[in-house]
Amino acid sequence: MKNLKTITLALLVAFGTTVSAQTKKAKNTKKVPATELLRNSLNTFLSKDMKAWSELCDKDVVCEFPFAPEGMQAKFEGRVAIYEYLKNYPTYIDVKSLPTLKIYPTDDENVAIAEWSASGVVIGNGNPYEMKYATFVTFRNGLIINYREYWNPQAFQKAMTGGSFDKK
Repeated sequence: MKNLKTITLALLVAFGTTVSAQTKKAKNTKKVPATELLRNSLNTFLSKDMKAWSELCDKDVVCEFPFAPEGMQAKFEGRVAIYEYLKNYPTYIDVKSLPTLKIYPTDDENVAIAEWSASGVVIGNGNPYEMKYATFVTFRNGLIINYREYWNPQAFQKAMTGGSFDKK
């Protein structure tokens, strides 16, 4: 009888440990909400680290800027392409803050939407840079797979006075 108690106790301890380990593993693999991933991407953008921002993207990311001014590319495919486009951005526009930021979840757990604004200065001419954005972002495995951003091309051109941050 003593052996049966020992065996039963050993099985309960072993089973309990296994369940506990599985529970801990499940907690560690908890999916980060799209809203949090989007907030992180905007914080990375604000830090002016375009390499780090591009690394938040899947290698096959598609980035779209439907209201890009005429003559500017409005769609980029791939992490390398978006990095090449954005890498010089901080040398043209010094974004100092994001005065407004509202991030919304959607019915699709992989999609988040942000309404936000950026405030800063255009480095080459000293013009103020005040822009409002609406951003729609789709994530897969914690990485951006589709980034679509709407902003006012007339306000952009006024701030830049004909300049463009994608020129080398």
